[in-house]
Amino acid sequence: MGNSAHDGQAVEYRSALAFTETVARLRDTIVHSGLQIFAEIDHAGGAAKAGFHMDPSTLLIYGSPAGGTPAMLAVPVAALDLPLRVLVRQRSDGTVVIAFHPAEAMLRDDGVPRDIAARLSRAQEILIDAIASK
Repeated sequence: MGNSAHDGQAVEYRSALAFTETVARLRDTIVHSGLQIFAEIDHAGGAAKAGFHMDPSTLLIYGSPAGGTPAMLAVPVAALDLPLRVLVRQRSDGTVVIAFHPAEAMLRDDGVPRDIAARLSRAQEILIDAIASK
């Protein structure tokens, strides 16, 4: 499942936690890492209001002006891919996963220099660490 605007494919990581706990853990991890949550979208809630059933699915839009601004200054079109996004979803079998487009590859596709694009990878690595079994 890729994004047609980028060569990079979305990646998924299995969470060791239930859906609600995964979302809460990611929120806490983002905030405690000094990043901001700019928006939270409850896709399943929106689907229900439109008369559809969707397994739990929440999108967190997060980041930091200090991290994203250099990429947007280098290549203004990078603003289409920033701030970062992470999708938390529960599959029909009950498995909970997080998914995102790897920041470095996504921004490199936009033309952002490697040294600037690589800086945003850590903002995704902390999320992977947060949902691992402990």
